[in-house]
Amino acid sequence: MAKRARLGRLVAARMLASLRASLRRSAIGRWRQVGITPDRLLIAPQDIRTADPTVASDIYAGVFVFSGQIVEVGGRSPFEVPAPSEDWARALHGFGWLRHLRASDSALSRSNGRALVDDWIRASGQLPAIAWRTDVLARRLLSWLSQSPLILEGCDRGFYNRFLRTLVRQVRLLRQTFGDTPDGMPRLAAALALAAAAVSLAGQDRHVKAALKLLDHELERQILADGGHISRNPAAVLDALVDALPIRQAISARGIAPSPVLMGSIDRMIPMLRFFRHAEGSFAHFNGMGVTPRGLVATVLAHDDSFGSAPANASHSGYQRLEAGPALVIADTGAPPPIAVSDNAHAGCLSFEFGSRGNLIVVNCGAPASSRSEWRHAARSTAAHSTLVVENASSARILERPDLARWIGAPIVEGPNPPDVQREDGPHHIVVTARHDGYAGRFGLVHERTLALAFDGQRLDGLDRLLPAPDEVSVGDRRFAVRFHLHPSVRASRALGGEAVLIVCPDSEAWMFTAPGLEIGLEESVFLSGLQGLRRTEQIVLQGHTGEISEIMWRFERQASGRSQARRPPAEETGLF
Repeated sequence: MAKRARLGRLVAARMLASLRASLRRSAIGRWRQVGITPDRLLIAPQDIRTADPTVASDIYAGVFVFSGQIVEVGGRSPFEVPAPSEDWARALHGFGWLRHLRASDSALSRSNGRALVDDWIRASGQLPAIAWRTDVLARRLLSWLSQSPLILEGCDRGFYNRFLRTLVRQVRLLRQTFGDTPDGMPRLAAALALAAAAVSLAGQDRHVKAALKLLDHELERQILADGGHISRNPAAVLDALVDALPIRQAISARGIAPSPVLMGSIDRMIPMLRFFRHAEGSFAHFNGMGVTPRGLVATVLAHDDSFGSAPANASHSGYQRLEAGPALVIADTGAPPPIAVSDNAHAGCLSFEFGSRGNLIVVNCGAPASSRSEWRHAARSTAAHSTLVVENASSARILERPDLARWIGAPIVEGPNPPDVQREDGPHHIVVTARHDGYAGRFGLVHERTLALAFDGQRLDGLDRLLPAPDEVSVGDRRFAVRFHLHPSVRASRALGGEAVLIVCPDSEAWMFTAPGLEIGLEESVFLSGLQGLRRTEQIVLQGHTGEISEIMWRFERQASGRSQARRPPAEETGLF
């Protein structure tokens, strides 16, 4: 009942927010946004996102490529052309693409950027509702402020006044709508945009204190003690830092001391970037993480003066990192995030990713680039993760209601309680054991997983157990499958007469997978977070019934260089289990 009540409150709040947004776009609402216009900009926060000057040529030619979709406007304003998707429209009206024009550093690009901004200003009364969504509004304000040197250089007084007047009206609108902003990253982005506007615009001194206090409140609420974000999405940490770092710099440039909350949040988030980062540069694929913008990650990490190492235990965010020798394991040991920020969260509790020497070996399927992709629902299921699945059901329930999707998306409405996690960093192994109850209500089962990484990084042992849930006398007879999705860069083949799988990496590093007493399957899979989009790959699958087996032991063991095939481990090499 409590979960149903929270869902009902969320739907009601989003519907009311939509109604208020419609009123603010009306003539009466726009009148409330009128006020004194500042006479100048004092500072332009830096945009540290990577830019591609070649994109400027496409934009000048009327070709706009966002979210993998191409629109040729053919001499018309892009703001008059029907958007092919919501993702495309969000990118267009967010104006993040202005950075590419600035990167080309030409008079033509400056003129083009200014003309496109002026087109938007003149069309602002007829723009679609998505242009005024608070997340899009916040992104547009941050883009216009950071790219104001591009937009304003060489402009006439008439455009300068139109730009400032429109900018300030949008700031006032964001202040009015902030309370209706969806929780999570949209609300944090809105707080960052208000802070940037307050320190960048002249005549805003009375708003600076309130804006920075609001930003502190959101940072305290959303950035966890270990530096993770409440959504549990690794990408959210990067997105927050990309905007927070320039705003910290802008605040200092105005002679204002950044608050301890802002400084502390940044100091905690940067090590978390290292936590989620594999040796080959990509982020672990948990809870909505898709393609890693590696250049941007490198740019953000350059702001880390400490050059510290990644933490091992991110218990507040619900993740564990096991690193030894050349091997690295990152595991999800957390419960789903709060319902209001779970629209992109996955049912991947106790899944893990594993790599060695810059090779990714075991991964999760990741997230598709588009939020409207037909793969999105499948990507969020437990079966798309490297973990155990019972009766092909997910360990968390994702609400798929078309009638509610426009208001709340597809949140996780039921899932495991915070798992019980134990970690031991011993002389021979790093051992993490965690259990979750996501299958307790439906199947009377608790899943327990132990991961043990050898001190030299040459072997990863795993043990999956299916235990009776509290008040259950037995595990019954349920089908289960333990899945290990392989990265598309590795090659897998059967070895030892079908009793093992040999995995060969691009640099010829080889690993053998074994699971004593179980038949090992090798099936098709898909990797959704490739730079070129969806890529076919394979997965190792162990299947059985709880009535026959309730403990599943498995191992990845590195093979000595120069061996052409997997070796059978001697009987005395029992590992941890």
